[in-house]
Amino acid sequence: MALIEQVLDKRFKSYLEKEVIQQEVERIARELNTDYVDKDPLFIAILNGSFMFASDLFKLIEVPAEICFIKLASYKGTQSTGQVITAIGLDRDIYERDVVIIEDIVDTGKTLHAFLPQLQHQQPGSLKICSLLHKKEATIHPVQIDYLGFEIPDLFVVGYGLDYNGFGRNLNKIMQLAE
Repeated sequence: MALIEQVLDKRFKSYLEKEVIQQEVERIARELNTDYVDKDPLFIAILNGSFMFASDLFKLIEVPAEICFIKLASYKGTQSTGQVITAIGLDRDIYERDVVIIEDIVDTGKTLHAFLPQLQHQQPGSLKICSLLHKKEATIHPVQIDYLGFEIPDLFVVGYGLDYNGFGRNLNKIMQLAE
């Protein structure tokens, strides 16, 4: 029987256990370590949701690398607002750098669709996207995800950095809405 967690006024049941998540993080790190040998990539983690994934992933990166954080938001409650807000911007020069964007989840693609042109304008050497989750069914603005952990159905999920109105990020697994 699935464990039920209460997050604010919603109930969530287990979807991806922490061990399964960790295996995928390790696999993605191996791919990145192979692809970025003799390079010094800059990882850009998109806050708030990607902080756990970015932390676990970056601990496993064995090539010389930097990480920085930006804050973009498009969700309120369980729905995308359709607007992308930049709360904390990029503070690094990315000209001719190999850049890897770290996302927790790509669903509609709106956030990256709005953000990628800003990065491309700065002429990075390469630009790749790494996302733990992708809701392919929900995609309105297709983006190329180069490193993907899990493709999931159009479910609302919390945990491992993902939230419901700011809560549930601290769960060490990913849970789906039970209602």
